[in-house]
Amino acid sequence: MPLLEIGLMHYLILAAAVFSCGVFVMSTKRNAIGILIGIELVLNAVNINFVAFDRYQVVGGCDGQISAVFVIVIAAAEAAVAVAICMNLYKNLNTIDVDRGDSLHG
Repeated sequence: MPLLEIGLMHYLILAAAVFSCGVFVMSTKRNAIGILIGIELVLNAVNINFVAFDRYQVVGGCDGQISAVFVIVIAAAEAAVAVAICMNLYKNLNTIDVDRGDSLHG
């Protein structure tokens, strides 16, 4: 049985599937936590692309693993701010439905 060599195209297909799932979750969920999960999926798809391009050296001089670490740090900061917003939304409205957040404008 021949071994299947995993190439760049396999990683790109995986990243496209993860990205599509993230966009689907962001567009269909109405609560803030679900939207956050969709954003995290999209950012993870970007990380897969960065690391795959670095592995196969498609773009010269760009270290994909370092870029992926920066994306992870930014995602952690985004999640912290978004959880604080969700907690404030729940405290004021007793729901995390983003459609009801319009009533919070000052």
